[in-house]
Amino acid sequence: MQTIKTVLLLGVLTGLFLVVGKILGGQAGMIIAFFFAMIMNFMAYWFSDKMALAMYGAREIPYEEAPWLHDMVEELARNAGIPKPKVYLAPIDIPNAFATGRDPEHAVVAVTSGILNILSPEELRGVLAHEIAHIKNRDILISSIAATIGGAISMLAEMAFWGNLFGGRDEEDGIGNLIGSVLMLILAPIAAMIIQMAISRSREYAADATGAKICGCPLSLAKALEKLEMAAQKLAPVAEREVNPGTAHMMIVNPLRGSAIASLFSTHPPTEERIRRLYQMAREMGQV
Repeated sequence: MQTIKTVLLLGVLTGLFLVVGKILGGQAGMIIAFFFAMIMNFMAYWFSDKMALAMYGAREIPYEEAPWLHDMVEELARNAGIPKPKVYLAPIDIPNAFATGRDPEHAVVAVTSGILNILSPEELRGVLAHEIAHIKNRDILISSIAATIGGAISMLAEMAFWGNLFGGRDEEDGIGNLIGSVLMLILAPIAAMIIQMAISRSREYAADATGAKICGCPLSLAKALEKLEMAAQKLAPVAEREVNPGTAHMMIVNPLRGSAIASLFSTHPPTEERIRRLYQMAREMGQV
């Protein structure tokens, strides 16, 4: 169901790009905007793993240092039917984890020092299963596609704005076109962002469900999310210093806390709803 929802949302995002492009940039403008957006996101797709790991000074953990952690990741990857990802440690106090890498053959699972300090081995297993689910579901590729289309929409709106501002049209038409361009400059990227957020939230639900199946125990992930949510609320001031906002969407729980309005644009669904769904899965599996 979440996969169908993601496909539909990507279709809506593509449709929005075509409509905005036709209105603002015509066929030529659409091609130019999409071309530049593809170049930027192609670079991000290929090098996002290195950039994200470097931001946190993460290092690869040798097998000898934490054989139990490597064995856990290997078992879960085998359950998921993908190659074992590399295991990294991000030396920050915020308890969290994330996966990165352009495909299952070049994937990384990273845990923070903080998460190793507060979760039990079984809870950590649930978290790692969630991250491996992101790799299995190729969510990085999906988010890159969404970012490409969303970026192209924003570029089209900017092109139309500056084109109407300096286009040399007659005054009456120019003012009307300029007002329309200003509105589109504001509204089109917001609409694209909302759809991107919906895609991201959908993929989080899917990773929860897939991860619960991979580890065989939805309650492990549910209990981990409960602890991580409490820690995120308690350590919000620390997160503002340690977490780069550009990578918050990658983490299993959003470590950055904002206002109620900001939460509407969060890349993560409400943790309470995620936990509720996992408990429902556990009941269906006869574990509660």
